[in-house]
Amino acid sequence: MSKEKKTNVMRILDKAKIPYIARSYEYKESNLSGTHAATALGYDPAIVFKTIVTKSDRTGPIIFCLPSSKELDLKAAARISKNKNLEMIHVKDLPALTGYVRGGCSPIGMKKQFSTYIDSSCIDSSCLFHEQISISAGQRGQQILLSARALIDFIHATTADITRTASSHL
Repeated sequence: MSKEKKTNVMRILDKAKIPYIARSYEYKESNLSGTHAATALGYDPAIVFKTIVTKSDRTGPIIFCLPSSKELDLKAAARISKNKNLEMIHVKDLPALTGYVRGGCSPIGMKKQFSTYIDSSCIDSSCLFHEQISISAGQRGQQILLSARALIDFIHATTADITRTASSHL
């Protein structure tokens, strides 16, 4: 068996002694969605979280992690992050700001630690709702499964209600 290729995200988690399971899948340029990753890996889309990078009118770039089957509620996200307006970072600006490309953006290991919010669906008031969630390992076609609580604590994220049901584009 050949040595597993580690991404920067995996090396960061290894150094922090945070356990994870790495999984890879064949991605398609035409479909870089989290729901595609969930289907390819056999995961429930509710546990595959995508990373959305926004810019705000007051506080600079803000990161949001949410289930792949949901959409970011920009109004709720702006209110929670104490901004009037938020807009998505243009895909061409992602690498310079985060070090990642669309479809491979992770909340771990960005060029700078930005304020990060994770949708509260990953926890409930008494315990973790999902014991583990899947996020990008920092490269297209690579995901890591890890404890939602460990991720929240490690990146100093805030949990909040930031989503709405994804609208159909069919």
